[in-house]
This record gives sequence, structure tokens and C-alpha cells, in this order.
Amino acid sequence: MTDDIGIGYFRSIGKRLREKIPGLRFSSTVQEPLERGASGDKTYRMDRVSEDIILEALYNTGHPLTIVSEEAGMIEIKGGGLRVLVDPVDGSKNAVTGIPMFCASMALVDGDRVSGLKMSYIINVLTGDEYWAVRGEGSFCNGRRLRTQGDDVMRVVLYETQNPGRDVPVILPLISSANRTRCFGSTALDLCFVAFGAASVYVNPAPARSFDFAGGLLIVEEAGGVVTDIEGNSIEDVELSMKRVSPLLVSANGRLHGKALERLSGGR
Repeated sequence: MTDDIGIGYFRSIGKRLREKIPGLRFSSTVQEPLERGASGDKTYRMDRVSEDIILEALYNTGHPLTIVSEEAGMIEIKGGGLRVLVDPVDGSKNAVTGIPMFCASMALVDGDRVSGLKMSYIINVLTGDEYWAVRGEGSFCNGRRLRTQGDDVMRVVLYETQNPGRDVPVILPLISSANRTRCFGSTALDLCFVAFGAASVYVNPAPARSFDFAGGLLIVEEAGGVVTDIEGNSIEDVELSMKRVSPLLVSANGRLHGKALERLSGGR
């Protein structure tokens, strides 16, 4: 990693986001799309302001970087270098409709594969809660070390769907076995909730985009969680790009993951 792009630098970006983004929630134009971003989704003013803050800070490092961002697409600074996955507002639909459940997510990658994830940072810009992880050094929330749920009780299952009519039948055997379920609309925060023990399992049966999950992935793994696709295959060699790449199954521990895979096999 470059010398000055560390968690402290990402946290300084988070501080600026915390200062600027909450005030945009109830502006008169919050629900008016500006255009379609590189991902194909609508770009709103909140997306644009958040992305501008993040990109300016990354440019100001002076280092060669390859940025993959939901709105701007792929940008090479000084010919490109370490890859930075950016989701300026994860949970945009929540953000523009007034639902207080969204965040900004950043991840630093050596190479272009999941296996190259080195560092990640997520901030809930409304609460100010910060989550981060460095490969081999653990994951943290506001400086407190995170650990996933230790037992194999299926207490809370989180899920996301792009097409409920198609996706819910696939995951129904799993979510039916949980004590409780939640669908928050922010993959990055979902993974953080698994990391600090608030949820047992997260599932998304549709291919997700890498900037949606890259930041949360390292955080949950460093907290003790297990990550595969919904058939139990490793995603370590999945490319981190603009494409929709893989369904996700994330569990607090191996025993829960085994249970989740067993139940999902009944929905396919």
C-alpha cells in the first residue's frame, strides 16, 4: 500500500462526507436524477456530491491509482495503480426517499481480484459510525474490535433482492428458518452488521456489483465471517470491476454457513 493512503486518510474523507451529505437528504431536488452513472443506475445529487468529495481526496494523494466508482466508472490517475473501489452512496434508493439507511464505501485492492483486498472503510454518514479493516489486522467499528456471532443459531438473516419475484423463492428456505429477517437496502451496511454480531447471515441470490460488497467483504472476513457464492464456491478470484459478478452468501461462522448452504440448496 502507499504510505499515506491508510485508514486515517479514509477516515478524513469520511469526516468530510459526514459534514456535507446529511444536509442534502431533504433538499427540494433530492429525488431528481441528474443522469445515469457508469453502472447504469440513476445518479442523484447526493451521489454526485459524495463521489466528488471522495475522488478529489484520492486525486490529492498524488499516487497512481485506478478508481472503480459506481457513478464515474473506471478512472486511471497517473496511468493507474492500486485499485480503489468506491460506492459514494450505497443505498441510494433509501437516501433519496428519506429512509435513514445508507453509507459510503471504499476499498483498496492490490490487483483486480477479491483476493487482493487490502483495506476497507465504510461510514454511515447519518450516525457517524465508521467500520474499517486492514488485511491481517482485524476489523473495527469506531475503534472497537469486531467479532461475528459465535454460535450457530439462525437469529437474524439479512437479504437483498434485485427482483423479488425471481429472487425470494430462491432464498425462502433460508429466510424461513430464521428467527427474524431484515432487508435494509444497503449491502455494505448489511455486511458490517454481520461483522459486529447483529446478524447471523446475509444473502443476495442475484449477481452483485463489486463496489457494492468490496468494502464490507474484508470487514466481515477480518471479524471471523465466511464468504462464498450461494453454492458455496470461493469468490477469491472474482474480478473487481463495473460488472455484476457474483451472488453472495455471508455467514458469521462456518457452522452457520453450512446450515445456510444446506437450506439454500432446497430453493434451487
